[in-house]
Amino acid sequence: MMNPDSTLHARTKPFAKDDTLKSWWFVLSTTFFLAVASAGTLPRLPLIPHVALAVRIVCSVMTGMLILRLFVIYHDQQHRAILPKSRIAEIFMRVFGIWVLSPSSIWRSSHDYHHAHNSKLRSAHIGSYPVMTKEQYKISSRGERFTYLFMRHPLTILFGYVFVFLYGMVVNPFLNNPRKHFDCLLALLLHIAIGVTLVVCSGWVSLCLMLVCPRVLACAMGSYLFYAQHNFPGVSFKDKAGWTFEKAALESSSYMKTNPVMAWFTGNIGYHHIHHLNHKIPFYRLPEVLEKMPELQNPKTTTLRPSDILHCLRLKVWDVETQTMVGVRGL
Repeated sequence: MMNPDSTLHARTKPFAKDDTLKSWWFVLSTTFFLAVASAGTLPRLPLIPHVALAVRIVCSVMTGMLILRLFVIYHDQQHRAILPKSRIAEIFMRVFGIWVLSPSSIWRSSHDYHHAHNSKLRSAHIGSYPVMTKEQYKISSRGERFTYLFMRHPLTILFGYVFVFLYGMVVNPFLNNPRKHFDCLLALLLHIAIGVTLVVCSGWVSLCLMLVCPRVLACAMGSYLFYAQHNFPGVSFKDKAGWTFEKAALESSSYMKTNPVMAWFTGNIGYHHIHHLNHKIPFYRLPEVLEKMPELQNPKTTTLRPSDILHCLRLKVWDVETQTMVGVRGL
């Protein structure tokens, strides 16, 4: 667990303060933009009898990106980094978690575990992509290898809507513990109800543009961001004996460089090494921390350039001898 006397962590504490008005502004403005974009995917609106298909497609893309942004804000609120004492915010975010296929009961517990055990080789990989050592992979059965590679496969990440969120965050938790994860059932039923309503009232095109396409985009982006933040060239993994909280934050969490537009849509989640160092820092203060703390200005980095994405996706197992992540060809 985290050393409370950690020097770097202690120095980040002044930044771990929520500005209530600013937090509510980001929550409400993003929600408003999301509602407007979602409405724009429909074939007709109260004052607009016909919405052009091109406009609907643009609104569908914007809906997906705004879902991604609001999810990062939801993620911050679940960490109690923003609006920690607001009952209204808690209720709103619990409803959003159900709507976005990431109910609070499973998200909060799995993500807290991920933060406490980030980059530990011997821990259960709850809330994160599994990591095998090269030796473990070699002695694994064919079925174990298939399951492992499937969970880390680019298509699994691309279709995170189905595999990571719909199944991983909703169906599977409910089947494993229906009483604890009853909100997962609510999420599934709500999702089906929204889909049926769209088909009946507006047709299949509306189903695709308002529900399916935005979720595919948002979930693919979210799944890849989560993957690349802990699976990148230069990442480090440790056994429990050599693990420290601070090292895990700085050596096993990437800084994903993005342009200002993508930084806005991703809620600064690219500053992931700082987020793991102190998850109580609000997302809108992460750039400030990087600017004011020189020790954090030389992180391990990656980007959303196609070449960097390919480099990250090719990494499969941890080679203990070379202390690097490697592919599986030739093992």
